[in-house]
Amino acid sequence: KLKTRVKKCNTNPVWNEELTLYVEDPTLPVRLEVYDKDTFSLDDRMGDAEFDIRPFEEAVKMNLEGLPNGIIIRKVVPCRRNCLAEESHVYWTDGEVVQDLVLRLRNVECGEVELQLHWISIPGSGGL
Repeated sequence: KLKTRVKKCNTNPVWNEELTLYVEDPTLPVRLEVYDKDTFSLDDRMGDAEFDIRPFEEAVKMNLEGLPNGIIIRKVVPCRRNCLAEESHVYWTDGEVVQDLVLRLRNVECGEVELQLHWISIPGSGGL
C-alpha cells in the first residue's frame, strides 16, 4: 500500500511523484484508490481503478537491447476487464521498458488518472 502527498485546494491535482511498488504476484491487478482529503471528517472516496501489470512484465522479460528508442512493444486496448480510458502503449526508450496508462475511475461520475510505469530491478528481491 502506497500513498501520495495531499494536494490542497486543487480540483485537478498533478502529483508528478515516483512511487516504488513491489509486485509479488503479477497475476493480480494493481488497484488504485483516489480520495479527497478532509481535515475534520473521513476522507471522501473519489473512485478506484485497476490495471493488469502482466503486459508490462512480459515486455520487461524480453531481450530488447539494440531496439530503437520509442518503438512500441505492445498495445493494450480498453475492454471490460480493465479501466483503460484509451489504448496503452508499452514501449522501449532510453534502455528501459515504459508504459503510459490513462485509467478511468470507477464508482464515481467521472475522473481519470494518468500513470507512467518504469521497471526497476532491485538486487536481492527475487524479481525478474
